[in-house]
Amino acid sequence: MSNSPLVKTTLSETSQVPPKEWPYILILTAIQVVHILDFVIMMPIGPQLMRVLEIGPSEFGLLVSSYSFGAGFFGILGAIYLDSFDRKKLLMFFFSGFVIGTFCCAISSNYYLLLFARLLTGSFGGITNSCVFAMVADLIPAERRGGAMGIVMSAFPICSILGIPIGVSLANYLNWHATFYFIVLLSLIPMVGLIFFLPNIPFEGEKINFKKKVHNLWDTTKNYFSCFTINVPLAFGLFGIVPFISPYMVKNVGMSETDLPLFYFVGGACTIISSRAIGKLTDRFGSKRVFLYVCVISMIPILLLTHLPPIPLWKILIVSSFFMMTVSGRFIPSVTMISLIIPAHKRGGFMALENSFRLFASGVSSFIAGAVIHETSSGKLENYSYMGYFGVLFTFVAMGMVLRLTKRYANQLSKS
Repeated sequence: MSNSPLVKTTLSETSQVPPKEWPYILILTAIQVVHILDFVIMMPIGPQLMRVLEIGPSEFGLLVSSYSFGAGFFGILGAIYLDSFDRKKLLMFFFSGFVIGTFCCAISSNYYLLLFARLLTGSFGGITNSCVFAMVADLIPAERRGGAMGIVMSAFPICSILGIPIGVSLANYLNWHATFYFIVLLSLIPMVGLIFFLPNIPFEGEKINFKKKVHNLWDTTKNYFSCFTINVPLAFGLFGIVPFISPYMVKNVGMSETDLPLFYFVGGACTIISSRAIGKLTDRFGSKRVFLYVCVISMIPILLLTHLPPIPLWKILIVSSFFMMTVSGRFIPSVTMISLIIPAHKRGGFMALENSFRLFASGVSSFIAGAVIHETSSGKLENYSYMGYFGVLFTFVAMGMVLRLTKRYANQLSKS
């Protein structure tokens, strides 16, 4: 059976959490919800941003990728320094910077100011994400950590069901600035919990200089480089599609902007169910087998979604929910695989670095998509179908890398 936090979240585990640990879990989950909401909200409000700011697909792609580039670059610094400071103070600093960056997004008056604000927000948001998971590992004992991680990692479907519909509705009925003001106000709730309820976790390890830290990071990268080749190609293929889903649905498929909250609500609800099912299948049949099967299945909705003609809303919801369930489901067995390979004492730094690599890949992919996709004189997006082929290609790349990886680490992966 796998020891992955992603796939061992059972009711019995979470119900046994002592009362004193629940505030820690809920505060960290709330921080993660706000962080993910800020990252993904650009996609559903994309049609309005393109219309109001009078920008095309290339400018919008750069808006999305700027967050990823900032998070990826500073995430590398997080991988170097994450274990060298009091964890709470580090989280307070970067979460505060994240909130300030989001406020700058809210008050941005033009495209270039918003672009800078997104870069600033991502720079702080990337390390915030790494700090959250590091604190879960610090505060929750190993025997209950799986359940705690599972709760924290439910942040994305929570955003899809609650945060995104509210944020998009505010944009529709007020303007896109209101969406970012909403995220800022929402951030104040976990900020209070972080300041007053989370304990300090001082650094107790050996103090080493910057050169030694970089050497250790390089050593980890070199020894486990093949582990980076699972999620990075998946993210690279996926983020040529995801940023332009909402604009494509509105401009090409005929969906109303007012239907976007329902679009994400239904997809998020289905993803909660599918994630739990894929996690159980990973436990039962092994991470390699489940990963390969889900990857193959995911190619169907990838191609369907990027080739949709004008169709009724209920058909759109079926295809889009199928897409969200399968493309997100691929990461459950892949992260399980990595957790079995990377030694526990190197896992924190590795995951921070791997997260940075994925964010860089996402940013590059979004930028490429913005260059490939064009808006016609009639207002429709052209060449979006190419990004579907792009996503399928890199799904095949990831599958090939996993087959190679499982041969190299057969002993570790035999545990799953």
